[in-house]
Amino acid sequence: MAADATRPTPAAAPAEDTQKASGATATETAPASATDPEPAAAPADPAAVPPAAVASRPGSFWAWTAAGLLVVIALAALTRYLEQNVPEWAAGTALEDIAAAIEYPVYAILLGLLGNLVVTLTGLRDRIAAAFRTEFFIKTGLVLLGASINLAVIASAAGPAIAQAVLLISGVFLFTWWLAGRLGLEDKLRALLASAVSICGVSAAIAAAGAVRARREQLAYTASLVIVFALPSIFLLPWLADLLGLEPAVAGAWIGGNIDTTAAVTAAGALAGEEALQIASIVKVTQNALMGVVAVALTAYFALHVERRAGAARPGLGELWRRFPKFVLGFVAASVIATWYLDVAGADGKATIAVVNDLRVWFFILAFVSIGLEVRVAALRQAGWRPVAVFGGATLFNLVLALGLASVLFAGFTIS
Repeated sequence: MAADATRPTPAAAPAEDTQKASGATATETAPASATDPEPAAAPADPAAVPPAAVASRPGSFWAWTAAGLLVVIALAALTRYLEQNVPEWAAGTALEDIAAAIEYPVYAILLGLLGNLVVTLTGLRDRIAAAFRTEFFIKTGLVLLGASINLAVIASAAGPAIAQAVLLISGVFLFTWWLAGRLGLEDKLRALLASAVSICGVSAAIAAAGAVRARREQLAYTASLVIVFALPSIFLLPWLADLLGLEPAVAGAWIGGNIDTTAAVTAAGALAGEEALQIASIVKVTQNALMGVVAVALTAYFALHVERRAGAARPGLGELWRRFPKFVLGFVAASVIATWYLDVAGADGKATIAVVNDLRVWFFILAFVSIGLEVRVAALRQAGWRPVAVFGGATLFNLVLALGLASVLFAGFTIS
């Protein structure tokens, strides 16, 4: 999986997969000057550059943000209503089986896309975009998901998940870097595309942009490609996993290792089943945890080899920790606490975990609605065909390699 660059904000928002994806796209309206000898590096939050007219009215910003949040919550409530009632409405009709098979991610994303169309046509999208907090919603939901995963499952899946993450990130990154070079893309854009495809979408692209001092429009291209390729994958991969007859754990590892954004991985995993969702989440957070390592490696490579800046400080452990996605620790902590609580509370504890799981679903729905609301592909018109070809080729390579690794590393893996 992975807010608009025109959204006003008094402070930089946290980096994220899909929220920043659409945020970055609007940066195309102010590309770096071709005459600049030193293009400005992409900031930690490329969406944190507000229009002057709106930035001068912070009260107006918060009012529009509140209005946008109401839109997100209303669509989420409608999603839950449809999920619970459509199967009942379709009972006894030819659509009964289809209605029963459609789950909340489908309703949430479709309603988000419909809402996107409405707010875009009415000219409200940029005003309320600060409320599309996909990153906050999805990572809160993932921390809560940790409460439903026994610590023993995380411990047993950690070995194959780490092995898959290291092999997959290395293989896909190097392939994307090579393909982008063959098609003549410059090193900075190569780094962004390779990081996005191999690790975790826009979050990785943003980290890479800061590491290599990429231009804003390059981040916009990459972010747009992430969203455009992630959306169909949400529905395509669970269908292919079922068609290929993959075991739940293999399907989950394939989904978690292949789809670029955390939110899209969660949506696809939910469609594939609870066991697949758990494995997909473990695999994805493992890849996310390696994002800091890749960012520091890129910083060192560009500083010491590509740009050769005299006196540039070498990246150290502090920089690695700064880039590390902290929600991974929350995911593991929630699993530790829930495992201990269930041992202490016994059967009574299951009711509490059920409440946590329901809250987790609500946060996921809010995230999936935000995905639909955030979609913007205008930057692709400026990107040309070469970045699209690189991203598409790398995605196909990732698809095949991830399937092979998941089939070997997670074969016979079960969740008790």
